[in-house]
Formats: sequence, C-alpha cells, structure tokens
Amino acid sequence: MASKEGRGGQERGKENVSNRILTVPNVISLVRLCLVPVFLVLLFNGYDLMATFLFALAAGTDWVDGQIARRTNAVSRLGQLLDPAVDRILMIAGVAGLFLVGRLPLWIIVVVLVRDLALLVGGAAILKRYRVRVAVIYPGKVATTLLFVGFAALLLNWPVLNGLGVVNASWLPGLSADPYSWGIWFVYAGLVLALITTAYYAAAAFVKVRAAKRASTAQPERR
Repeated sequence: MASKEGRGGQERGKENVSNRILTVPNVISLVRLCLVPVFLVLLFNGYDLMATFLFALAAGTDWVDGQIARRTNAVSRLGQLLDPAVDRILMIAGVAGLFLVGRLPLWIIVVVLVRDLALLVGGAAILKRYRVRVAVIYPGKVATTLLFVGFAALLLNWPVLNGLGVVNASWLPGLSADPYSWGIWFVYAGLVLALITTAYYAAAAFVKVRAAKRASTAQPERR
C-alpha cells in the first residue's frame, strides 16, 4: 500500500498543471457544488429517494472529474483546490442534513465537521503563506467514498434493521439495540480511515512547511 501511494504521489507531481479555469473537470466540480442546495431542499421536504439520488450523483462524479483531468491532461490549479473543496462542502452538507432530520448522532457530526474544516482552513493557510499543498492520497479518497456510501444509505433510510444490542448507548447506532440503517457501518469504516489519513496530511504538511521555511531562509545567503 505504501509503495503504491508513493508512486501515486510521484505521478501526481509529474502532471502538467495549468492555470486554465474553464475545463471540463472544473465545470463538473461546479455542477457538483450547485447540487448541494438542491439536495438539502429535497431532504428537508421529505423527498428521501430524490435527495439520495442527487447526493450519490454529486459524490460519484468526484471520481469522474478526476479521471477526466488526468486522462485528458486537464489538471489545473483551480481544479486542485476546487475538487477537494467541493468534497468537503458536500460532506458537511450531508452530515448536517442527516443530523437535522435525526438520522445521525451528534458526535459523528462533530468529528466529520472538525476534520473537514481543519483540512479546508489548514490547507488554504499553508498554501497562501508557504505555497505548499499536500496532495490527496488514495486512502483519503477511499475514506471519502466510504462516508459518502454510508450517508447515501442513511438518506435513503431503507432497510431499517434491528441493532446488535452489544452496548446500551443510543449514540452508537448499529451497536445498540435501537433500529438503524445499514449505512452506519460504512460511516464507521470511513471515519476510522479518515482520521488515519488526517494524521498523514498533518505530518506531510509539517514536513513541507519546514522545508519551505528552510528554503526561504537560505535564499538571502545565496545572494
């Protein structure tokens, strides 16, 4: 796994990154962003099936725009920022919507929101100050996919199963005896992997920022 991730990172580093704004992948990302408010309106008005379809469509096209960008040599700086930002916004909208309709416990909301806001704000801060960007790794995409699948199942809210009853805690759906949607197991798996990849992103950002600081202090000496 580690070797594959390393090769993936090297391949991303060799991609030709342009300053183009109007590209097919960027248009897809923009459409995905526009689907977010429509999804929320449908969810709050009880259209579970349609809301689930839109959420799955917005989440699934994340893979599509990435493939198009790489295969058509259409990787852009805007796309590198816009694509993960839309992922985060969609994730936040999904968990917030599920919480407001009573299908997701608060602690999961807090974990997802804090993690995604930290990645958004932290990534933007180090990019602006140090011109450093940490590339998304494959396990991070897998974590996002697992969460999206779990949230889509919770949105659909069918079938509803009986809990295992191994704990007496209603805030642990699936493990408690309360009825639950099967999608919660995907959410649990996605959360674990998401926290692991967050630790990697933090460590990688620390290394890159330290290298950028060293490079900036070394420049005057060369002059």
